[in-house]
Amino acid sequence: MNELLSTILAESEGLNIFLLLGIAIFGGTVGAKIIQQLHIPQIIGYIIIGVILGPVLGVISPKTIEALEPINLFTLGIIGFLIGGELKRDIFVKFGRQVPAILLFEGGIAFLLVGSLSFAVLCLFFDWHMALAVGVVFGAICSATDPASTVSVLWEYKTRGPLTTMLTAIVALDDALALILYIISVSLATFLTGHKEAGLLTMMFHSFYEVIGSLALGLAAGLLLRWIIRRLDDEEKILVFSIGLLVLTIGLAIKLEFDVILSSMACGATLINLSPRRSLRSFEIVRKFSPPVYVLFFVIIGARLNVSMKGQIWLLALVYVLGSVVGKTTGSYIGSVYSKAVSPIRKYLGFCLYQQGTIAIALLIMASHRFEGPVGDMMLSVIILGVFILQLIGPLCTKIGLKKAGEVGMNITEEDLIKTKNVGDVMDKDVPVISAGMPLSEVIKTVSSTNNFFYSVVDNDNKLIGGITLDGIRNTFATQELNDWLVALDIVEPVIVKVTPDVPLAEAFERTKHLDLDHLPVVNSSEDDGFIGVLNCRAVRRSLSAEVLSRQQKADSMA
Repeated sequence: MNELLSTILAESEGLNIFLLLGIAIFGGTVGAKIIQQLHIPQIIGYIIIGVILGPVLGVISPKTIEALEPINLFTLGIIGFLIGGELKRDIFVKFGRQVPAILLFEGGIAFLLVGSLSFAVLCLFFDWHMALAVGVVFGAICSATDPASTVSVLWEYKTRGPLTTMLTAIVALDDALALILYIISVSLATFLTGHKEAGLLTMMFHSFYEVIGSLALGLAAGLLLRWIIRRLDDEEKILVFSIGLLVLTIGLAIKLEFDVILSSMACGATLINLSPRRSLRSFEIVRKFSPPVYVLFFVIIGARLNVSMKGQIWLLALVYVLGSVVGKTTGSYIGSVYSKAVSPIRKYLGFCLYQQGTIAIALLIMASHRFEGPVGDMMLSVIILGVFILQLIGPLCTKIGLKKAGEVGMNITEEDLIKTKNVGDVMDKDVPVISAGMPLSEVIKTVSSTNNFFYSVVDNDNKLIGGITLDGIRNTFATQELNDWLVALDIVEPVIVKVTPDVPLAEAFERTKHLDLDHLPVVNSSEDDGFIGVLNCRAVRRSLSAEVLSRQQKADSMA
């Protein structure tokens, strides 16, 4: 068995790059699908497959990881661009000073707490210069919140209200704050570790140059892309120009020593705010293009992970997780109180900010380039382990916070409600019923005294025979001389379709859509045609719309 495994591992060194990419993307996707069945975020599945393909089986070697570095940078550019697309001016207009106050407190306190705790632990293993350098980078990375897993929880539980709106704003801006803190921290770390023989003033100038330069490059790229897409209608050309300009921005950022993520984010933010409607197609197309790149990115991350972790790695990861949780919970509460935010935000926002993912790992990859050897490997292991833990507990805590705030199910649509109901839940039981032998004159009196459009006709045993519609009544006016002799059975129309109470409402609506019907008679069962009610599709939809509106108004009134 050992000989067979050794042979397989030796053969893997000879795999061509396309076969390796195929294995990584396909394997990562399969792993994510399996992980999702356990209600765990799919990013964990990608990383686990990377661990299996990398340090466990050796299919992805360190040389391969190094050769795939351009893919990492390209992915970072896409991440930054899509994050920038979430930074809309409406966020700042709606919440005023609440958003920046909460953002600075929760991100800043988490940064200080994780940085301080990490520094204290790292001093046990490194000199204080290196401990402080790594500590401030850990603090900067922990301030990020994963927007993808956060928003997926909001969508899954159909949330709406002040907490949901504030949470959406914070997770979008959190990444921007993390980028700023990261650039400053890395510059400080570079100075402390002696990579550059320069003073503190030079370090500060370099940080300023990197931030301002990245923003300026992103602004210019966003203006150019806006000018281009305003003149295009073909989605293929929009994709080509969007990706092409994004790659150009990444290349220039690397050449000019700017930050790749911040430059791309500035490009996305410029585009979404100058052309909010027109640019949506560009973001949508790039988002559709990105999944295979994301999969490969996280598989490579997993392949870099050191599975034989020492005790110090677990200790640092525990400090990282606890510092992030306590820092964000405390900071968001202080910021909410200071900015006079409403009660649900003060009480529960902190619970919703724990998860980390794409941006944290993206910053980690950028930071690992600045630290060589064992220190870089240690940082990689600590952050990935911390992200793994936070991705497990984060979505659950977010769900609890939103549920405590009373915002779960408040953003539900008619289609969502339809999926939860059967015909028996919404059918009209109190409807006029016409017996087969009722004279036509009595039928007309019944119709004229009610507001229904469909009338079920039953026999003496209350078994459904058919139905009478207003059109059927109208046709009798042409033969008024025979009306005294006619009974309901003479003008009854056969029922095209009938349903039972246990039929899903969505299925019943689908039948009416295909047959162009508004009413369906409801019977006891497929074997028993005993009439029990009518499904009035128009009335049901009006009722569902009213319930949706009521929930939305209730959610909006919480603010």
